[in-house]
Amino acid sequence: MSGWTAHAAETDGVARESDLSADPLDDVLRLLGVRGTLSPPLVAGGRWAVAFPPPAGAKFVGVRRGTALLQVEGEPEPVVLSAGDCCLLTRPVPFRLGSDLTRDPEPAHPLYVAAATEGVARAGTGSDVLTLGGSFDFGDRARDLLLDGLPPVVRVPAGTAEAGALDWSLQQLEREARHPGVGSRLVVEHLVLVMLVQVLRAHLATAGAAAPGLLAALADPVVAAALRAMHERPAHAWTVAELAATAAVSRSTMAARFRRALGHGPLEHLTRWRIELAAEAVRDGRDTLAVIARTVGYGSESALSNAFKRVTGTSPRQYRHRA
Repeated sequence: MSGWTAHAAETDGVARESDLSADPLDDVLRLLGVRGTLSPPLVAGGRWAVAFPPPAGAKFVGVRRGTALLQVEGEPEPVVLSAGDCCLLTRPVPFRLGSDLTRDPEPAHPLYVAAATEGVARAGTGSDVLTLGGSFDFGDRARDLLLDGLPPVVRVPAGTAEAGALDWSLQQLEREARHPGVGSRLVVEHLVLVMLVQVLRAHLATAGAAAPGLLAALADPVVAAALRAMHERPAHAWTVAELAATAAVSRSTMAARFRRALGHGPLEHLTRWRIELAAEAVRDGRDTLAVIARTVGYGSESALSNAFKRVTGTSPRQYRHRA
């Protein structure tokens, strides 16, 4: 979904900072180049259990009918999912879905291979349960930027205000899965991405700053104001005092709130964000390192290279070759 990839704008060697979005979550999702895919619906009944391999990026499961148990490896208790519930799995670990998780599970792959003919994957006997699932593929920096700040399972229960928008998306996805038409692949890809944003919004609204990470930072109005300022003008030589002024707080308050929300200080975040923008431009390959350095706020190619290696563990040229 190349249209979701953000490119730093540059004219005559000077960054056109006003063109950059001031929504940090939107910035991160664009930069990660998120792609969404939908799996065939899973219909199940009786006593059943299905074992799924670790997702490469993140995985969502929405229950349209019935009840199922979700057990993620490493988590002490299964999650009960009822009709209308939706959850996001954020760790690259195996998981099981079923009505009885004490029985030997069927591997998911053969069920979904068979679904290519029938249109649905089937487990157990009967059709008491209907689930929809899909995956989100991210760039190689996704875990550090977004996923590590989320719990292993983000559940949005039915009946909540946040579940309403998700239910509409799931209805549309179910319709496209059952009756694909012209442009279905594109429609599905957009709907799955909309679902990701809705789940993240729901988590932000309900969990707030429960765990350090980007969503915790956006839940704090002081930190969010500084994030918006830095993301809007990444090439500006920000100071902690200037960032504190965006939220009308003291420098010490800004530094403390930022560290509590993200685990590091505001100027370290600025460095990391500049390197993420530089890494995207390096992958794109259209600009020289000198132009990229000026675009993201570094005075020279060597200054960018030093910061790039400190953050990513590799030089820009090695990173470009690998990409």
